[in-house]
Amino acid sequence: MRVVDQAWPPPPFTWPIPSQYEPLVFNSTDNYHRCSGYTHFMRRTELWSYILEDTLILECNLAVIELKDAQEADVKVNFEAQAPPSELVDNLSSLLEATEGSDVSFKVKEEVFPAHKIILAMRSPVFRVKFYGPMRDENSRSITVEDMQPDVFRGLLHFIYTDSLPPLDYLDDDEYEEMLRHLLVAADRYAMERMKYMCEIKLCEVLHTGTVATTLALADQHHCSKLKDACIGFINSSNRMVGVMASKGYESLKRTCPSLIADILEKAAKTRRI
Repeated sequence: MRVVDQAWPPPPFTWPIPSQYEPLVFNSTDNYHRCSGYTHFMRRTELWSYILEDTLILECNLAVIELKDAQEADVKVNFEAQAPPSELVDNLSSLLEATEGSDVSFKVKEEVFPAHKIILAMRSPVFRVKFYGPMRDENSRSITVEDMQPDVFRGLLHFIYTDSLPPLDYLDDDEYEEMLRHLLVAADRYAMERMKYMCEIKLCEVLHTGTVATTLALADQHHCSKLKDACIGFINSSNRMVGVMASKGYESLKRTCPSLIADILEKAAKTRRI
């Protein structure tokens, strides 16, 4: 900063020389730096020769001081802290057993399940049409579900609210496989493709000679191509065909789905040629 003499040439007066002083910092939020320069007040008589028509001209040079690299790095680190884990699934799952806020109930056999229309509609296109489509019944608060067991519907709701299959480790092997089949059918009924696919993968892992024919018929009926291929591959594997053909499911398969028998024989023939 310097005082400019309005006469020409100006006298050699500059106050202060920047290289001899620390930069002046002005910060309205910091009392220490709120103002600066009062220690350099000058008498009016010393400035008299610089005043022309009651005007004093001050020339200032402003410089923007950038943060050093280390300071910038510290700032960046502060913003790289990880957010806490999402609580969305936990919050939704807490509604599964809660009756508070429910606006619809399902009667399955003798059991009643409270639920929330908006959550069901968000997860299933079938429920979305039922509750918010043009043919919706706005006064319906109780729905009877036919052709489904309570445990299966409970598993369906569990997936809707948690995005995971229900725990089935309390079942024995046969019950486990049977429950997976029922859950797959329920998922297909309500157009829940992710749940259907997860059941399909689980069934691929538990194939055995006594029930693979039944599972194959189910896969064909509900358009589960991955499960269907896995069943046919299992049947055509060595030393398994005889056991499969002796099962009740295979006899039923011959009567109801002769085209599947043709698929099995065709793929078996291709395997032998290879």
